[in-house]
Amino acid sequence: MPHHLGSCRLDHLVICVHDLARAASDWQTLGFTLTPTGVHPFGTSNRLAMFGNNFLELLAVTDVAAVQPAAPGRFSFAAHNQTFLETAEGMSMLALHSTDAHADAARFKTAHIGAYAPFDFGRDAVLPGGGTARVAFSLAFATDAAMPGIAFFTCQQRHPPELFWKADYQHHANGALRVIEVVMSASEPAQHRAFLERLTQSQAELEPGRLTVGQRGDRITVLGPSNMARRLPGCATEGSPRFCAARVAVTDLDATRRVLAHNAVAFEVIDTALLIAPAASHGLALEFVEQETI
Repeated sequence: MPHHLGSCRLDHLVICVHDLARAASDWQTLGFTLTPTGVHPFGTSNRLAMFGNNFLELLAVTDVAAVQPAAPGRFSFAAHNQTFLETAEGMSMLALHSTDAHADAARFKTAHIGAYAPFDFGRDAVLPGGGTARVAFSLAFATDAAMPGIAFFTCQQRHPPELFWKADYQHHANGALRVIEVVMSASEPAQHRAFLERLTQSQAELEPGRLTVGQRGDRITVLGPSNMARRLPGCATEGSPRFCAARVAVTDLDATRRVLAHNAVAFEVIDTALLIAPAASHGLALEFVEQETI
């Protein structure tokens, strides 16, 4: 399999929060640089922790009146996140990189993982110098009845890359370089094999209590309860499948440790990872690992 097969590259993680300003402050305490607030035309706002070619998106519902309800054949990004927040903060959606979201939407429909129309929209992005640039995106959504409450989509950027990816926003005190893995919990990981293989157009690897899709550095891992307890102690796993953690490569783990200690952020070291509990990061555990140990 090529390293960046079609829609197998991690693009961004949507972390849904009640209060964007408070969440942004907490994530800055974790050592992340965040973009200025972006406002969507459908009732949500975001701030991003941007890396080399993927990012973490802190997202809040900020204009309830603008939220479009879902309808047959129409997935509502804002309504999904609004519903997600009724029970918890945390990672509500995973986006994979796309070069053609409209083709992805057609493929998802054929594969019976998302009979939704593609979604095109634009917003203004604040540039490091204070000006703005118009950025535009196309999304294709995929959902699985066996994974209620969470969703997947592919994201195509329809603007020149330099309007979005800014070096000023990609330097983080904690040394973060890139999201390299998303960890999900499920009572029976094998049950989600077909959906994830269709989503990513790649073959899953299955071990007892563990399912992985994607290549090293661009991986989705689904863990059963015992594996979750070992890797992410203290992260609750009961209920339906959900996104539990993001593994982030950093330049120097000792430097990351110093930043967190200086900012009075609690962490523990498990194997080669420095683990931040979900309570400190609005519902999504973070595993920092040194780039060389990926």
